Amino acid sequence: MTNDTREIALRQAALDYHEFPKPGKLEIRATKPLANGRDLARAYSPGVAEACLEIKADPLTASRYTARGNMVAVVTNGTAVLGLGNIGALAAKPVMEGKAVLFKKFGNIDCFDIELNESDPEKLADIVCALEPTFGAINLEDIKAPDCFIVEKLCHERMNIPVFHDDQHGTAIVVAAAAMNAMTVSDRRFEDIKVVSTGGGAAGIACLNMLLKLGVRRENVFLCDLAGLVHEGRTVEMTPQKAEFAQPGGPRSLGDVIEGADLFLGLSGPGVMTPDMVTRMNRPPIIFALANPTPEIDPVLARAAAPDAIIATGRSDVPNQVNNVLCFPFIFRGALDVGATGINDEMKLACAEAIAKLARATTSAEAAAAYKGEEMTFGPNYLIPKPFDPRLMGVVASAVALAAMETGVATKPIADVGAYKRKLDGSVFKSTMIMRPVFEAAATARRRIIFAEGENERVLRAATAMIEETTDVPILIGRPDVVSSRIERLGLPMRAGEDFELVNPENDPRYRDYWQDYHTLMERRGVTPELSRAIMRTNTTAIAAVMVHRGEADSLICGTFGQYLWHLRYITEVLATEGRHPIGALSLLILEDGPLFVADTHVHPEPTPEQIAEVVVGAARHVRRFGLEPKIALCSHSQFGNLDCDTGRRMRAALAILDAEPRDFLYEGEMHTDTALDIEIRERIMPNSRFQGPANVLVFANTDAASAVRNILKMKAGGLEVGPILMGMANRAHIVTPSITARGLLNISALAGTPVSIYG
Repeated sequence: MTNDTREIALRQAALDYHEFPKPGKLEIRATKPLANGRDLARAYSPGVAEACLEIKADPLTASRYTARGNMVAVVTNGTAVLGLGNIGALAAKPVMEGKAVLFKKFGNIDCFDIELNESDPEKLADIVCALEPTFGAINLEDIKAPDCFIVEKLCHERMNIPVFHDDQHGTAIVVAAAAMNAMTVSDRRFEDIKVVSTGGGAAGIACLNMLLKLGVRRENVFLCDLAGLVHEGRTVEMTPQKAEFAQPGGPRSLGDVIEGADLFLGLSGPGVMTPDMVTRMNRPPIIFALANPTPEIDPVLARAAAPDAIIATGRSDVPNQVNNVLCFPFIFRGALDVGATGINDEMKLACAEAIAKLARATTSAEAAAAYKGEEMTFGPNYLIPKPFDPRLMGVVASAVALAAMETGVATKPIADVGAYKRKLDGSVFKSTMIMRPVFEAAATARRRIIFAEGENERVLRAATAMIEETTDVPILIGRPDVVSSRIERLGLPMRAGEDFELVNPENDPRYRDYWQDYHTLMERRGVTPELSRAIMRTNTTAIAAVMVHRGEADSLICGTFGQYLWHLRYITEVLATEGRHPIGALSLLILEDGPLFVADTHVHPEPTPEQIAEVVVGAARHVRRFGLEPKIALCSHSQFGNLDCDTGRRMRAALAILDAEPRDFLYEGEMHTDTALDIEIRERIMPNSRFQGPANVLVFANTDAASAVRNILKMKAGGLEVGPILMGMANRAHIVTPSITARGLLNISALAGTPVSIYG
């Protein structure tokens, strides 16, 4: 494929993305039901009047009764769109729609794009100010300089909600975050550096002002544009904003002032910087060449001129992309949540510091998965986090909210910022809130959790998270050279022997003890000494089970590859003693409308009534680990005795077994799945049901049905799985499935880390 053909194909793909399956990138959806006359009377007349009267009495309640508190307007007049220039308001609409999509994706903020045919900055400000009753905040976008300064200033003075020109301040905040970390990497201080900048537009001026707030001395800032250095007495292409950075003396060029510079900040155009200029900067040179799509100097040329250069660009195909999406969704999230009347310098600095701090932390598994193959260890090639790092929401928005409260611009202060951050994390990590009771219970003891597949990247990331977030101690089974090289490649801050125990299956001093113990357990089941020795060299699940059996670990986790029942065989052989045996696998699916548990998904293909009753009892116990009261439905093709089928007979027999003893949880059956979940159906069919409301646990009569429901909910309903949880083994073993994520492994480790004294 030629370059021309490739460009044509890419262009058409972009156009198709915007056109199909329906034009544009946005739509409006209702958040409340409108299915009958009752709903209509509440949504509109007469019920809507009640909300109107409440807001009239107290305007702050608008955020309570309407969507205003979570709604942003992206406003432009299309005079400075991307690198396309003044293309007009209508042509700018795809960009503004895209910005709205980013608000929703990264900040869960509802957004309307508003394109205005108004070139007069004062009239444009009038229109924006008139929008205040509709929106909780305004994002000004792609308005040319110096008009953007005028519009923002007037809106700030007249509006009582946040107004933020992202081209200025969003860029400045992300540049500040990258600069903070560049100072750390290069062992410099802002007070000491010389800054040379190209581009006197809105973004360039905002970046320089932000650097001043970080400690850069104004006399050490050299601003250049097409007319050369901004200097005292210059009249060509000058604005009041540029004049703030005028240097004494006469005209000079970029080449004249680059000598001895520490930081080059480019927000201008391609090719303005040469390799020779790079060689004349102080070492290591910090080069932020942010013109997009073609930077002021090609990073390859800059690196050739100075191999130690610290480089950032606006491009996604090279390290250190300065991307506003790291900032604007989260600064607006924090501002909206505290009802901020504006976004001040303290909030901007808090945002920058939070972004910078996150880059210095261990890379999240989710971000690593989204950017597989890229170096994501803090250093010259990783100064700022990636946009798909899910921790940005909690870390950045909570820092912004705190700064707003501390500076007195919050009208709805948050009493517990820690709880607020956990709530934000829960909106991104869907398992966070429901897993909280489990993590709290696990924190009551320091348990040793052994991972059978210790060389796996997901396991290594989960072990890192365990070390950072819990009191448990990970034990990994794996070859030392493989484990250490992967830890180094992934940039994980943990070391064998210090942070975790490493068991080498090829050479462990306890090998003789292990194979002899295994042989003692298995010699009457056809396992010879030779086979025991081979298994203890090659089968990491069996090794982990023996370690738990010997008391050298409290629980094992396996299953990141291989078949579930294969792993279960060895766990059962070694650990199913003293009345403990696998009774079923329980999966938690976190759905949009709440959690739903499904069993038995893996252990008993066609369980007997006694096994079904065991699954029900075990499920009730485990559901309570999540702080929930179980409502268990025994699901079958038969419904309350109406069919004489196999599943119906087994479920009815299981119900009789359960009824034979007092139970401290609710259960009902046998019934269809929709009857279990829909209270209206159940009331119509069985008005004397044993519990009210939908069931939160579905127990099936065979693994085919249970596994199918589990997989359908995962694939079609977006369900996030926690589990499967192996019931009946007193938390001594859990078998995951190959699709599990690093966070899923962390969740399972918390379940495994709960002391048996709390959950037998």
